[in-house]
This record gives sequence, structure tokens and C-alpha cells, in this order.
Amino acid sequence: MNLQCRAELGLTYKAGSQIARVISEDWCSRELYCAACASDRLLSSRVNTPAIDFTCPECDQCFQLKSFKTWSQRKIPDAGYESMLRAIRSDRVPNLLILQYSADWLVKNLLLVPTSFFSETIIEKRPPLSSKAQRAGWVGCNILLDRIPPDGKIPLVTNGSTVAAQKVREEFSRIRKLAEVPPAVRGWTLDVLAAVRKLAKARFSLQELYELEPYLRNLHPHNRNVRPKMRQQLQVLRNLGLIEFRSPGNYAVRG
Repeated sequence: MNLQCRAELGLTYKAGSQIARVISEDWCSRELYCAACASDRLLSSRVNTPAIDFTCPECDQCFQLKSFKTWSQRKIPDAGYESMLRAIRSDRVPNLLILQYSADWLVKNLLLVPTSFFSETIIEKRPPLSSKAQRAGWVGCNILLDRIPPDGKIPLVTNGSTVAAQKVREEFSRIRKLAEVPPAVRGWTLDVLAAVRKLAKARFSLQELYELEPYLRNLHPHNRNVRPKMRQQLQVLRNLGLIEFRSPGNYAVRG
């Protein structure tokens, strides 16, 4: 099934966050497919199922949908901070679908963040709600999209244009081995991958990557062995097939 780019979400409904959610979930239930397998549909979850909006009937992959009229490519709001950290540590975060719609209810952008790209370093703690709020003291979080490497932001629709399902599945397949890395250490793997991508080079040297040591030290302030950790994670990324070793101290990015 091909996703219908610029498909109408529902012009007969009035604007509103709850209505937008209902409309976008209905559209996704009709138009979406599974990126992890050949299934051409996703099943809607039961009402009030925590954090999960869709499940693949063939491979059981879970998906959560967040819909916005406007959204920042730097970060988006999420639910409770502590509950998100628990989900990351127990490897229970669903794949995330981020949908942006226009004022006239057309799909503008649709992004998939696979579950394996969630780590504690991309979660930002928000200030607690004020004492006057209905849930006074509640602490939410933001998902820092700009800390996720490009490999973990797979477009399904870009500026109203559909990306071929085959390409989406190829991209998902390319990074799915990351799920084999235990959650306790996956954060370092993802952060080093993000640092490699920041170099924006098809080939890079270890010395060039060392220039981003301050970036990684800022993410992991309690680690006193950042450079050895960087070298260790380059080996992990090589084993995952995301980079190649070319010669001592020199690497190439795959994909």
C-alpha cells in the first residue's frame, strides 16, 4: 500500500488537539503500513492503551503517533519524564510516528523514529507544573529530535510527497540491528553515531571524530574516559554494519 501524500485528514471537523488526534489516527489506520515487515496495514490499538496507537498484525511492532500542526525539528513534547526513562531502560518504547498536518488538514510531513533510537540523552526534563495546574507538580519531558542521528529519522512523507514504501523498509532494515545493543549501553552507541553524522563526511578519521569530544562529554558528564568510549563504539558501529574500517584510524560511513 502506498501512503496517499497530501491526503485529507478530515475537513468536516473543527480544529482542536483532541479532534486532530482522532482524525490523524483514523487516517493512519487507513493509509499506513509497517516499516519493519511486508504488512500493508497497521491495526489500531484499543482505546486508552498506554503509549501504543498501532500494532503490526504480522510482526507485532508497536507504534505511537504524535500529530502537530506546527512542530520543531529540534524537539517535541512527550509524556511523563520518569515513565519515559523507565520505558527506555526496559526497552519498551514503541516506534514513534510524528505527523505534521496543514491548516486545511493535509499531511505535510510524516517521520518515523524507530524504537532503537531512544536513549536517555535525547530526553529533556521539563519543569514541574505549577501549583495551580490540575496536575500540580507533574513533570513531563521533551524528545530532543536534534540529538537523534539522521539514521533514526526515517521520512514517510516529506513536504507533501510520499517516500516509496520499499525505501522506508530498506532504511528500517539497515538500522534494525541496533535493537540488539542492550538499552544500558545503546545511548553511547547512538551518541557516537550522531557525532559521526555531524562530521557530514563519507570518510572520516579518528582524529576528526575526536574534535567532537566536547559534544559527547557534555552528554555524558560523569564519564572520564570519553575517547576510549568513542573508540569502543566505533567498533560496535562497525559490527552493526553502519560504518566501515578502511585503515588504522580511518573509517567510512555506510548508507
